[in-house]
Amino acid sequence: MKVTMINDCAFVGETLLKYMPTDLDKSHIKRSRGLWSKTFGLAYKVLVAKADIYHVHYLLQDSYMAALFGKRPLIGHAHGSDLRTSLQHPIWGRIVRHNLMHCDKVLVSTPDILPIAKNFREDAEYLPNPVDMQLFYPKPMLEHDGKRRVLIASDSNWQVKGTDFAIRALSKIKDEVEVSIIRHGVDFEKTLAFANSLGLHLNVLPKVSHDNMNQYYWNTDVVIDRFKTGVFGMVSLEAIACGRPAITLISEDYMQYKDIPLKDITTEDRIIDLIKDSSDKLWQKEYEYMISNHKPENVVQKLLGIYQELV
Repeated sequence: MKVTMINDCAFVGETLLKYMPTDLDKSHIKRSRGLWSKTFGLAYKVLVAKADIYHVHYLLQDSYMAALFGKRPLIGHAHGSDLRTSLQHPIWGRIVRHNLMHCDKVLVSTPDILPIAKNFREDAEYLPNPVDMQLFYPKPMLEHDGKRRVLIASDSNWQVKGTDFAIRALSKIKDEVEVSIIRHGVDFEKTLAFANSLGLHLNVLPKVSHDNMNQYYWNTDVVIDRFKTGVFGMVSLEAIACGRPAITLISEDYMQYKDIPLKDITTEDRIIDLIKDSSDKLWQKEYEYMISNHKPENVVQKLLGIYQELV
């Protein structure tokens, strides 16, 4: 069986391919955000691809082109914004709806978007995001006598990630924390200005490759992620894999998270309490969940079963 992966999101496709059996014939069609790469360049690569199964990340032009060119069996893998926001767009929404109906299988990467997909496809299925545990693995906390080191690791996006919510909370304990933030996101400059207006100093870190993100996690005490969607994002999962507690809003609507004590982060004081009290106990519960649900070997086995059914 030959598998062709098309596009990617948060390195999920790359990690899936990495952990697939070595004797499996596989290829990865990648693209950038450049105009040629994501249009005509992508179209040509998809058109000439030959495989037994096509696995496409994101339900936008990548999936549409694969369906248009008759690439079958076709898996459309939704990763969040395609179903949370693009589906409501007057133009992109038509493409997303087309892909939901014309893929042979629809997978979703987080439990919050599964009900959206099931409105169009009752057979839509949740596939947990795999965490590359060869790249992200626990290391002991670095001993230091200074302030608690906090890393805002997700991209600065007030509407999607609630970065402003985290900044307001951190400003209330600015004398007790040393906060770093990665230069990334549509609201990055606005976040810097907002923090400055509240008297909160942010250490700005350059954006690095995925392979080097582990260094950022290992050099901090606690990682701040997002407070909007109610699910674990890849930032949280990779931080947890590195041995660091992650603070992010988790919704009690999803049974997967029933033992994770992060369900009531609705106030700035709750974030402050978690930053001050985040301990091995919190991380241990998060790590147990991560191992049970996001171990790459287990995710790949589930995916290979889906491939086999389609082939």
